Amino acid sequence: MSKKVIVIGAGFAGISAATTLAQAGFEVQVLEKNEGPGGRARVFDAEGFTFDMGPSWYWMPDVFDAYFERFGKKTSDYYELLRLDPSYAVVFGEDDFVNIPAKKEDFAALLESLEEGSAARLEEFLEQAAYKYEVGMRDLVYKPSRSVLEFADTRLLGALLKMDVFTSIYTHIRRYFRHPKIIQLMEFPVLFLGALPQNTPALYSLMNYADIRLGTWYPKGGMHKIIEGMVSLAESMGVEFVYNAEVKDFGFQGKNIIEVHTKESIYRPDVVVAGGDYHHIEQQLLPKKYRQYGEEYWDKRVMAPSSLIFYLGIDKKLKNLLHHNLFFDTDFGKHAQEIYESPQWPEDPLFYVSAPSQTDPTVAPEGCENIFILIPVAPNLEDTTDIREKYYEMVMSRLEKLTGQEIRSHVVYKRSYAHRDFIGDYHAFKGNAYGLANTLMQTAVLKPGMKSSKVKNLYYTGQLTVPGPGVPPSLISGQVVAREIEKVYK
Repeated sequence: MSKKVIVIGAGFAGISAATTLAQAGFEVQVLEKNEGPGGRARVFDAEGFTFDMGPSWYWMPDVFDAYFERFGKKTSDYYELLRLDPSYAVVFGEDDFVNIPAKKEDFAALLESLEEGSAARLEEFLEQAAYKYEVGMRDLVYKPSRSVLEFADTRLLGALLKMDVFTSIYTHIRRYFRHPKIIQLMEFPVLFLGALPQNTPALYSLMNYADIRLGTWYPKGGMHKIIEGMVSLAESMGVEFVYNAEVKDFGFQGKNIIEVHTKESIYRPDVVVAGGDYHHIEQQLLPKKYRQYGEEYWDKRVMAPSSLIFYLGIDKKLKNLLHHNLFFDTDFGKHAQEIYESPQWPEDPLFYVSAPSQTDPTVAPEGCENIFILIPVAPNLEDTTDIREKYYEMVMSRLEKLTGQEIRSHVVYKRSYAHRDFIGDYHAFKGNAYGLANTLMQTAVLKPGMKSSKVKNLYYTGQLTVPGPGVPPSLISGQVVAREIEKVYK
């Protein structure tokens, strides 16, 4: 008789774990708190607009390809991928827009136009970044990080020495480039890793490789098409999804969970995979004697940013916007300090605008625009309607000025989303949006463990455990935890 696994949460990590376990012969049910799958990658429709609620960047396409291939499928079986060219735009000020070309050669020429000799230095920079990507994304991130001995073979030890783990990305980038615009372009991919560039290991130049070499893509119809594909695949393998099924507590026999309780039902698993918020499940759902960490431990964790998001439906087409747009017209350093060092609502924030209707007419009514505005902010801030409105007016004034058009009077749909929504929808610790910061002291074995040390049949997956935040790492996290369960229960 096959073992039964309950997976809590139908986000990327939870679905990935469920499908991988089903392939291994387990009976799997996924209990999802919300009305549909996706977690932070949910979708909603309003006034004819289709809004992706969370992730909007499709990077590291090889990770998605590898995921579907392990089940004998291809991404193209579920969604159509479009390569964006330009990849994105960076706005440094009025009439100072830089479109980032998709081809590496064109990107090198752009850098050379800003700083003589930078094209040649880019080659050297990318050669190192390619090595980090190859080792990091093909090997290190697939480690469960339950023991330092996992990294103790000579090949990996040698690789770690070349991975720049003990050098900051801030220092690393400045070894190659001096022009402030180039430095901002190269530091941008680590913005959401959860720490200042000065505190982020240079290992993460692998993100630059993903950006420049592997490109920026878009699944036609929106990012939720990935979730739809993953759910379809999971169901074809026997995974059952139960929605509006928030887990309230557990029943124990000794050190094993024998019951998972929702408001409506009791489930009796052999194994539990917690793909919801790690802190909530451990600190709120487990009795104290079964918690492996205390609140003091959690309070000392360095969190990645939260976000203030505006979903807007516009009744006209907009000019001077690409699919992805980074507004770097204010001081990056000051905003970063206000996120990471002195947490507060920022005085003059950078922000990001996604306009998927520039690429995909299916996500907005004809002649209209669908835009998503995101301001990265510190977690654990006071979140009120008045504060949200203040920042809406602030960023809309800048957006209108920088793109040279009236927008506010054409907004026909508006919704905001921030800390209290992340907490309400996902029980997100301190209202975080991206999980645990990727600092050196929160890497690999120094992250909260994938396997509970107090409950024999409880495992964790997702952005608060290994390998870390982001969609590709979450996909990988689900596969890694499934492999750990298979070792014990098969």
